Amino acid sequence: MAKPPKRPFPGKKPQNSSPRRDERGQPDKSSKRGSFRKSEAEHKGKKYIPASVRGRDERPSPRRADPQAQPKQRIKADLFGMHAVREAWGNPARFVHALYITEAAMKEFEPHLKTAAKRPAPIIVTKEDIDRALPPGTVHQGIALSCQALPELSVIDIIIKAETKPKSVIVMLDQVTDPHNIGAILRSACAFGADGVVMQSRHTPDMDGILAKTACGAVDHIPVAYETNLSRALEKLKEHHYTVIGLDEHSPKTFSDLYSYDRVVIVLGAEGPGIRRLIREHCDVLVTLPTKPPIASLNVSNAAAVALYALCNKL
Repeated sequence: MAKPPKRPFPGKKPQNSSPRRDERGQPDKSSKRGSFRKSEAEHKGKKYIPASVRGRDERPSPRRADPQAQPKQRIKADLFGMHAVREAWGNPARFVHALYITEAAMKEFEPHLKTAAKRPAPIIVTKEDIDRALPPGTVHQGIALSCQALPELSVIDIIIKAETKPKSVIVMLDQVTDPHNIGAILRSACAFGADGVVMQSRHTPDMDGILAKTACGAVDHIPVAYETNLSRALEKLKEHHYTVIGLDEHSPKTFSDLYSYDRVVIVLGAEGPGIRRLIREHCDVLVTLPTKPPIASLNVSNAAAVALYALCNKL
Protein backbone atom coordinates (compact mmCIF):
# COMPACT_ATOMS: atom_id res chain seq x y z
CA MET A 1 0.00 0.00 0.00
CA ALA A 2 1.49 3.32 -1.06
CA LYS A 3 2.16 5.91 1.63
CA PRO A 4 0.16 9.13 1.33
CA PRO A 5 2.28 12.24 0.45
CA LYS A 6 3.61 14.28 3.40
CA ARG A 7 1.62 17.40 4.06
CA PRO A 8 3.62 20.53 4.76
CA PHE A 9 3.81 21.91 8.29
CA PRO A 10 0.95 24.32 8.87
CA GLY A 11 2.04 27.87 8.06
CA LYS A 12 5.25 26.76 6.32
CA LYS A 13 5.66 27.40 2.61
CA PRO A 14 6.33 24.25 0.58
CA GLN A 15 9.89 24.07 -0.75
CA ASN A 16 8.78 23.38 -4.33
CA SER A 17 6.11 26.06 -4.38
CA SER A 18 6.48 28.67 -7.10
CA PRO A 19 5.69 32.39 -6.75
CA ARG A 20 2.25 33.56 -7.69
CA ARG A 21 1.90 34.84 -11.25
CA ASP A 22 -0.54 37.21 -12.92
CA GLU A 23 -2.54 36.60 -16.14
CA ARG A 24 0.52 37.25 -18.37
CA GLY A 25 2.66 34.74 -16.51
CA GLN A 26 4.75 37.43 -14.75
CA PRO A 27 5.43 37.29 -11.01
CA ASP A 28 2.67 38.97 -9.05
CA LYS A 29 4.34 41.96 -7.27
CA SER A 30 1.18 42.92 -5.51
CA SER A 31 1.67 40.08 -3.05
CA LYS A 32 4.90 41.62 -1.75
CA ARG A 33 4.82 43.52 1.52
CA GLY A 34 4.30 47.26 1.17
CA SER A 35 3.70 47.10 -2.59
CA PHE A 36 0.24 48.62 -2.27
CA ARG A 37 1.60 51.63 -0.36
CA LYS A 38 4.36 52.06 -2.89
CA SER A 39 2.01 51.90 -5.87
CA GLU A 40 -0.37 54.30 -4.18
CA ALA A 41 2.44 56.78 -3.56
CA GLU A 42 3.61 56.51 -7.16
CA HIS A 43 0.04 57.04 -8.38
CA LYS A 44 -0.19 60.29 -6.44
CA GLY A 45 3.14 61.48 -7.82
CA LYS A 46 4.95 61.35 -4.47
CA LYS A 47 8.25 59.76 -3.64
CA TYR A 48 7.80 56.57 -1.69
CA ILE A 49 9.68 56.47 1.64
CA PRO A 50 9.77 53.19 3.57
CA ALA A 51 8.54 53.35 7.17
CA SER A 52 11.91 52.15 8.51
CA VAL A 53 13.70 55.26 7.20
CA ARG A 54 10.80 57.70 7.20
CA GLY A 55 11.77 61.06 8.73
CA ARG A 56 15.53 60.73 8.21
CA ASP A 57 15.62 63.27 5.43
CA GLU A 58 14.15 65.83 7.85
CA ARG A 59 17.21 65.67 10.12
CA PRO A 60 20.06 68.15 9.54
CA SER A 61 22.98 66.62 7.73
CA PRO A 62 26.23 66.46 9.75
CA ARG A 63 28.80 69.19 9.12
CA ARG A 64 31.87 67.99 7.35
CA ALA A 65 35.14 69.11 8.84
CA ASP A 66 37.02 71.64 6.82
CA PRO A 67 40.40 70.05 6.00
CA GLN A 68 42.01 73.50 5.93
CA ALA A 69 40.65 74.55 9.34
CA GLN A 70 43.18 74.43 12.20
CA PRO A 71 42.27 72.15 15.14
CA LYS A 72 41.51 73.78 18.49
CA GLN A 73 44.58 73.84 20.71
CA ARG A 74 44.10 72.27 24.15
CA ILE A 75 45.87 74.33 26.78
CA LYS A 76 46.65 73.64 30.44
CA ALA A 77 47.40 77.06 31.90
CA ASP A 78 48.97 77.15 35.36
CA LEU A 79 50.26 80.70 34.99
CA PHE A 80 49.14 83.51 32.73
CA GLY A 81 49.90 87.16 32.26
CA MET A 82 53.11 88.68 30.89
CA HIS A 83 54.88 89.39 34.22
CA ALA A 84 54.00 86.09 35.92
CA VAL A 85 55.00 83.98 32.91
CA ARG A 86 58.18 85.98 32.26
CA GLU A 87 59.51 85.49 35.79
CA ALA A 88 58.57 81.81 35.90
CA TRP A 89 60.15 81.26 32.47
CA GLY A 90 63.47 82.61 33.72
CA ASN A 91 63.39 80.82 37.08
CA PRO A 92 65.69 77.74 36.98
CA ALA A 93 63.71 76.20 39.86
CA ARG A 94 60.63 75.99 37.62
CA PHE A 95 60.03 72.93 35.44
CA VAL A 96 58.13 74.18 32.39
CA HIS A 97 55.98 71.88 30.27
CA ALA A 98 54.78 74.29 27.57
CA LEU A 99 54.56 77.98 26.70
CA TYR A 100 51.43 79.07 24.83
CA ILE A 101 51.59 82.49 23.25
CA THR A 102 49.85 84.51 20.57
CA GLU A 103 51.72 86.14 17.70
CA ALA A 104 50.99 89.59 19.12
CA ALA A 105 52.33 88.67 22.57
CA MET A 106 55.43 87.04 21.05
CA LYS A 107 56.67 90.45 19.91
CA GLU A 108 56.84 91.61 23.54
CA PHE A 109 58.04 88.31 25.02
CA GLU A 110 60.69 87.49 22.42
CA PRO A 111 63.56 89.32 24.22
CA HIS A 112 62.98 87.04 27.25
CA LEU A 113 63.00 83.72 25.37
CA LYS A 114 66.71 83.13 25.92
CA THR A 115 67.33 81.91 29.45
CA ALA A 116 69.82 79.77 31.32
CA ALA A 117 67.13 77.23 32.16
CA LYS A 118 66.21 74.53 29.64
CA ARG A 119 62.92 75.50 28.03
CA PRO A 120 60.66 74.02 25.32
CA ALA A 121 59.91 75.82 22.07
CA PRO A 122 56.92 78.22 22.34
CA ILE A 123 53.60 77.09 20.86
CA ILE A 124 51.80 79.74 18.82
CA VAL A 125 48.07 79.78 19.61
CA THR A 126 45.16 82.15 19.20
CA LYS A 127 43.60 84.34 21.86
CA GLU A 128 40.48 82.15 21.70
CA ASP A 129 42.56 79.04 22.52
CA ILE A 130 43.73 80.62 25.78
CA ASP A 131 40.26 81.98 26.53
CA ARG A 132 38.84 78.45 26.48
CA ALA A 133 41.41 77.26 29.02
CA LEU A 134 40.68 80.02 31.56
CA PRO A 135 37.60 81.33 33.39
CA PRO A 136 35.49 83.82 31.43
CA GLY A 137 36.80 87.36 31.55
CA THR A 138 40.36 86.44 32.54
CA VAL A 139 42.96 88.95 31.37
CA HIS A 140 45.83 86.76 30.16
CA GLN A 141 47.56 89.18 27.72
CA GLY A 142 47.89 86.40 25.14
CA ILE A 143 50.35 84.25 27.09
CA ALA A 144 50.02 81.18 29.34
CA LEU A 145 52.42 78.68 30.88
CA SER A 146 52.05 75.02 31.83
CA CYS A 147 54.52 74.28 34.63
CA GLN A 148 55.07 72.48 37.90
CA ALA A 149 54.63 74.19 41.25
CA LEU A 150 57.67 75.40 43.15
CA PRO A 151 59.07 73.18 45.91
CA GLU A 152 57.25 73.51 49.24
CA LEU A 153 59.10 75.31 52.03
CA SER A 154 58.78 75.59 55.80
CA VAL A 155 59.49 78.49 58.13
CA ILE A 156 62.87 76.92 58.97
CA ASP A 157 63.89 77.19 55.32
CA ILE A 158 63.24 80.93 55.40
CA ILE A 159 65.11 81.32 58.70
CA ILE A 160 68.15 79.49 57.34
CA LYS A 161 68.16 81.58 54.16
CA ALA A 162 68.09 84.85 56.13
CA GLU A 163 70.46 83.91 58.97
CA THR A 164 73.49 85.44 57.23
CA LYS A 165 71.77 88.79 56.76
CA PRO A 166 72.25 91.51 59.39
CA LYS A 167 68.57 92.48 59.20
CA SER A 168 65.50 90.45 58.21
CA VAL A 169 61.76 90.95 57.76
CA ILE A 170 59.24 88.11 57.43
CA VAL A 171 55.51 88.48 56.75
CA MET A 172 52.96 86.14 58.32
CA LEU A 173 49.35 85.97 57.09
CA ASP A 174 46.73 84.68 59.52
CA GLN A 175 43.66 83.34 57.64
CA VAL A 176 44.15 85.60 54.64
CA THR A 177 42.70 83.51 51.80
CA ASP A 178 41.71 85.90 49.00
CA PRO A 179 44.09 85.30 46.04
CA HIS A 180 44.03 88.96 45.02
CA ASN A 181 45.10 90.06 48.51
CA ILE A 182 47.78 87.39 48.82
CA GLY A 183 49.16 88.21 45.39
CA ALA A 184 49.34 91.92 46.21
CA ILE A 185 51.04 91.19 49.57
CA LEU A 186 53.64 88.99 47.87
CA ARG A 187 54.35 91.79 45.43
CA SER A 188 54.80 94.34 48.23
CA ALA A 189 56.90 91.94 50.32
CA CYS A 190 59.21 91.35 47.37
CA ALA A 191 59.40 95.05 46.53
CA PHE A 192 60.36 96.05 50.10
CA GLY A 193 62.94 93.29 50.52
CA ALA A 194 61.16 90.84 52.83
CA ASP A 195 62.87 87.47 53.22
CA GLY A 196 59.70 85.39 53.02
CA VAL A 197 56.00 84.99 53.65
CA VAL A 198 54.48 82.43 56.02
CA MET A 199 50.90 81.24 55.61
CA GLN A 200 48.65 78.56 57.03
CA SER A 201 48.46 75.42 54.90
CA ARG A 202 44.68 75.09 55.30
CA HIS A 203 42.31 77.11 53.08
CA THR A 204 45.20 78.86 51.32
CA PRO A 205 45.01 79.09 47.51
CA ASP A 206 47.77 77.68 45.32
CA MET A 207 50.52 79.91 44.02
CA ASP A 208 49.18 80.02 40.47
CA GLY A 209 46.35 81.48 38.42
CA ILE A 210 45.02 84.87 39.43
CA LEU A 211 47.18 84.93 42.59
CA ALA A 212 50.39 84.67 40.57
CA LYS A 213 49.17 87.23 38.04
CA THR A 214 48.35 89.71 40.84
CA ALA A 215 51.79 89.12 42.33
CA CYS A 216 53.36 90.17 38.98
CA GLY A 217 56.15 87.59 39.16
CA ALA A 218 56.88 87.85 42.91
CA VAL A 219 55.87 84.20 43.35
CA ASP A 220 59.16 83.19 41.70
CA HIS A 221 61.31 85.55 43.78
CA ILE A 222 60.12 85.45 47.40
CA PRO A 223 60.01 82.23 49.46
CA VAL A 224 56.55 81.18 50.66
CA ALA A 225 56.28 78.75 53.57
CA TYR A 226 53.18 76.79 54.55
CA GLU A 227 52.70 75.88 58.21
CA THR A 228 49.95 73.83 59.84
CA ASN A 229 50.26 75.69 63.16
CA LEU A 230 51.15 79.37 62.96
CA SER A 231 51.62 79.66 66.74
CA ARG A 232 54.39 77.06 66.66
CA ALA A 233 55.91 78.82 63.67
CA LEU A 234 56.06 82.04 65.70
CA GLU A 235 57.76 80.17 68.54
CA LYS A 236 60.43 78.94 66.11
CA LEU A 237 60.94 82.47 64.85
CA LYS A 238 61.30 83.78 68.39
CA GLU A 239 63.93 81.14 69.08
CA HIS A 240 65.93 82.71 66.25
CA HIS A 241 65.62 86.20 67.76
CA TYR A 242 62.72 87.52 65.71
CA THR A 243 60.45 90.16 67.27
CA VAL A 244 56.78 89.53 66.43
CA ILE A 245 54.73 92.63 65.60
CA GLY A 246 51.00 92.20 65.12
CA LEU A 247 48.87 94.63 63.15
CA ASP A 248 45.74 95.50 65.17
CA GLU A 249 43.53 98.50 64.45
CA HIS A 250 42.53 98.75 68.15
CA SER A 251 46.09 99.10 69.45
CA PRO A 252 47.10 102.48 70.88
CA LYS A 253 50.64 102.13 69.51
CA THR A 254 51.85 103.01 66.01
CA PHE A 255 55.03 102.21 64.11
CA SER A 256 56.58 105.44 65.35
CA ASP A 257 56.46 104.03 68.90
CA LEU A 258 58.55 100.97 67.99
CA TYR A 259 62.23 100.42 68.60
CA SER A 260 64.67 99.55 65.87
CA TYR A 261 64.82 95.78 65.46
CA ASP A 262 67.21 93.63 63.48
CA ARG A 263 64.77 90.76 62.90
CA VAL A 264 61.03 91.33 62.65
CA VAL A 265 57.92 89.29 61.87
CA ILE A 266 54.91 91.36 60.85
CA VAL A 267 51.61 89.49 61.35
CA LEU A 268 48.47 90.48 59.42
CA GLY A 269 45.01 89.00 59.93
CA ALA A 270 42.02 88.62 57.69
CA GLU A 271 39.82 91.61 57.01
CA GLY A 272 37.09 91.81 59.64
CA PRO A 273 38.15 89.34 62.35
CA GLY A 274 41.83 90.36 62.21
CA ILE A 275 44.46 88.33 64.06
CA ARG A 276 43.14 85.36 66.02
CA ARG A 277 43.41 85.36 69.82
CA LEU A 278 46.13 82.71 70.10
CA ILE A 279 48.25 84.40 67.43
CA ARG A 280 47.76 87.76 69.15
CA GLU A 281 49.05 86.28 72.41
CA HIS A 282 52.27 85.24 70.65
CA CYS A 283 52.92 88.80 69.44
CA ASP A 284 55.50 90.87 71.30
CA VAL A 285 53.80 94.14 70.41
CA LEU A 286 50.62 95.27 68.62
CA VAL A 287 50.54 98.36 66.44
CA THR A 288 48.00 100.14 64.28
CA LEU A 289 48.06 102.23 61.14
CA PRO A 290 46.45 105.55 62.08
CA THR A 291 43.79 106.62 59.61
CA LYS A 292 41.50 109.60 59.42
CA PRO A 293 37.70 109.58 59.15
CA PRO A 294 35.62 108.55 57.35
CA ILE A 295 37.92 105.59 56.49
CA ALA A 296 38.61 103.57 59.64
CA SER A 297 40.88 100.87 58.17
CA LEU A 298 42.74 99.74 55.06
CA ASN A 299 42.51 96.67 52.89
CA VAL A 300 44.88 93.98 54.19
CA SER A 301 47.08 94.16 51.11
CA ASN A 302 47.34 97.97 51.38
CA ALA A 303 48.00 97.68 55.10
CA ALA A 304 50.81 95.22 54.39
CA ALA A 305 52.46 97.63 51.95
CA VAL A 306 52.31 100.53 54.43
CA ALA A 307 53.54 98.35 57.31
CA LEU A 308 56.46 97.03 55.28
CA TYR A 309 57.46 100.53 54.31
CA ALA A 310 57.29 101.65 57.94
CA LEU A 311 59.38 98.69 59.08
CA CYS A 312 62.02 99.35 56.43
CA ASN A 313 62.53 102.79 57.95
CA LYS A 314 62.96 101.20 61.39
CA LEU A 315 65.53 98.58 60.40
